[in-house]
Amino acid sequence: MHSVVLVKQVPDPAGERELDRRDATVARDAADAVVGPLDLHALEAALTLRERAGGTVTALTVGPPRAAGALRHALATGADRAVHVVDPALHGACAPQTSAVLAAALRRVGFDLVLCGAASSDGRLGVMAALLGERLGVPHLSGLRALAVSGTTVTGERQTEDGWWELAAELPAVVSTHALPDPPRRRTVAGIRAAQHRPVTTLTLTDLGIDPATVGLAAATSRVVTADAGPARTPGRTGDPAELVRFLADRALV
Repeated sequence: MHSVVLVKQVPDPAGERELDRRDATVARDAADAVVGPLDLHALEAALTLRERAGGTVTALTVGPPRAAGALRHALATGADRAVHVVDPALHGACAPQTSAVLAAALRRVGFDLVLCGAASSDGRLGVMAALLGERLGVPHLSGLRALAVSGTTVTGERQTEDGWWELAAELPAVVSTHALPDPPRRRTVAGIRAAQHRPVTTLTLTDLGIDPATVGLAAATSRVVTADAGPARTPGRTGDPAELVRFLADRALV
């Protein structure tokens, strides 16, 4: 089975983030970069499926040259291959545009199962699995908290306000994951060193047959018009446990 995992390089959720004053896009070069936390769970699921049933795992990303770091992370963790769609025209691309690019790349590399995080920590839209399923003409299962493949069927569990739901689809399919029971594995020193020498296939929009004029900020379906800094946080207070109890009691919190 060929699993393709979508990995996105995002600004560190624990760090400072800001917008580029020129076009109100995320100032990615000014922030520490990490792989999307939920994408790491999707990668762990793909690696676990390979260990149980064989096959290959390809990591795929769309982004600027710096985004290759997410692919190196995936290779160091155990991915077999890496593909990077990189093109200056992609700057400011919206989710529908990105899904069109990813779909074209997926058709080129081939897949049985596409996995991604349920939502990125920067955009938080949570729509990519559905968009890809529609563009590729395959079923999608979104927001899974458990995942398994048996033969040509992928199954999973989704938690909602109404309880747990069991889902299933025939391969090929697209799935997105929340945090899964098995935590993402850590990179080893040997894996990091080996990943530095592994080839990464790069593709441009021309390679994928996509007109650059159809993607990017100028053609995006949405854009930031204005943005303001959030209010400053109120300084915290310290005190003895009795004061904390009184504070909570005064607000009917205990």
